[in-house]
Amino acid sequence: MKKRIAALAAVAAAGVYMVKNKEKPSSVTRKLTKRVKPNLKKGSQYGNNAALTPPMGWSSWNTFRNDVSEDLIYDVAKAMKVSGLSDAGYNYVNIDDCWQSAVRTDDGELQSDPVTFPSGIKSLVEKINDLGLKVGIYSSNGTLTCEDMPASLGHELTDARTFAKWGIEYFKYDFCHHVYMSRIAPQLEKISVINKNMEHENVYYAKDAILEGDARVLNDGSLTSGNYVTGLSYGCGVIIFDEVEVPEDGTYSLTFYVRKRSRAAKHLEMDINDRTHYVVDFPQADFVHAVGKHHINVKLKKGKNVIKMYNPVGSVMDSSALQYRHMGKCLKQASKEIAEKNGTEEKPIVFSICEWGFNMPWIWGGSAGNLWRTTPDIKPFWASILAIYEVNVKLWKHASPGGWNDPDMLEVGNGNLTYEENKSHFSLWCMMAAPLILGNDVRQFVLPDGTADSENEILKLVTNKKLIALDQDELGAQCRRIRTDISGDILIKPLSNGDAAVCFFNKSSREKLFALKTGELAELDYVALTEADEYEVEDLWEGTVRTVDYAIADTVAPHGVRVFRVKNK
Repeated sequence: MKKRIAALAAVAAAGVYMVKNKEKPSSVTRKLTKRVKPNLKKGSQYGNNAALTPPMGWSSWNTFRNDVSEDLIYDVAKAMKVSGLSDAGYNYVNIDDCWQSAVRTDDGELQSDPVTFPSGIKSLVEKINDLGLKVGIYSSNGTLTCEDMPASLGHELTDARTFAKWGIEYFKYDFCHHVYMSRIAPQLEKISVINKNMEHENVYYAKDAILEGDARVLNDGSLTSGNYVTGLSYGCGVIIFDEVEVPEDGTYSLTFYVRKRSRAAKHLEMDINDRTHYVVDFPQADFVHAVGKHHINVKLKKGKNVIKMYNPVGSVMDSSALQYRHMGKCLKQASKEIAEKNGTEEKPIVFSICEWGFNMPWIWGGSAGNLWRTTPDIKPFWASILAIYEVNVKLWKHASPGGWNDPDMLEVGNGNLTYEENKSHFSLWCMMAAPLILGNDVRQFVLPDGTADSENEILKLVTNKKLIALDQDELGAQCRRIRTDISGDILIKPLSNGDAAVCFFNKSSREKLFALKTGELAELDYVALTEADEYEVEDLWEGTVRTVDYAIADTVAPHGVRVFRVKNK
């Protein structure tokens, strides 16, 4: 493949034509460029009025994986209430994979496992809602979930409506068994339009249409006219039929006549009268033929219609962005529909994009959902947490209210993490304005007598109100790393009231001294602190407050942090 790309690039640079495909060098260069980056416009903010601060809650996966049941989930919800987690802001109880039956209903809807969730998800949601908590659920953007259960590819709107009907308020959409959309568009000779009574068939030749970008007419001397249009692939070209005329409003059968010059699956999207959008997938062929047909039913208005056709997928990143955007639109549509149907206030569904950071979701995620995974799965050991932090900390400019970089769920309290590592893990996620989704067994926070274990060190850690306040700050700014080396980092997070949070993070296995001049902090253009003779510095873990003039300095334990809130006196 690398040799092929290099050869194409060399041809493009030489300024000659590709004889085999009759492509101009500019076309080849554009396609090569498009294949390695996201090409879609960033788009407007997802805008479902949810997750205006990073969502907080709990997920079943890290501890229980595929061993989940309605009794377990309800026990966890009760523990979140009793332990004080819900009072601290942890409001979502998220059910991960394996809640569902292996088969859909006769109506094509997902349904819960009849053995482990016999009462159904809707009933469980209502019970958990009565505790003052919200419920999240899981599926995958593929043919199956990660545990090979039914997933949502091709069922997006149906599943979104099912979740909304059940009262779901958080949706994690995974990436297992993913199927990328084809970047290849069909080579089109003509289209025909006919009504359901097989009357008034009109034929429109591609050679007579409006062509934009790399779209162009070729002639091979075969079939009806010998002419066909190519160059629509990789988001490089557009064809517009601007005089598709029908005698009355209604549903019509539109037939594509295409050249099947390759066996590859093909993809085409259509905008009709700039109002209705259609997606057309041409399946992979077993054989190459001179001509092929494909049908789709479309709604047309009386008189002339304008049909615009193109393939927007230039890269695998575009494919992911389009698919997740589609599910996001379905979730918003479904939550509005159910509110209108029931005459109730809308419950927006927080949309958690979980495609593991493979396709740069921080570039397009803000227009598709509320949060997006920036890395592969987290594990309950230090090397995993450190590696994920190193990726996510660099993405600060992509986070804002309603759209968050997600470095995955918290492993605090899991594995063999030391207390300092647990504290650092939690602190870093708060500094990065990350979603705080617990993954431990929170039932351990409740004593046998049914009261909260107020001495549990992990419970005290994850309910530190001053750290949570950093994460939940309404400014929605992720920290920026102003100093880094192999042994430690200094992070700065601006806050909505003009204060700033400072984190000294010791990545090494030895105690380390950190120092930050107050003048350097005040000079940062994204920090609202003003230059002053003295600053008030609060240690958010120790609870101490001191006055500092020249510099903030402290010794930090191995794999540890010190986190301060700094304000003008």
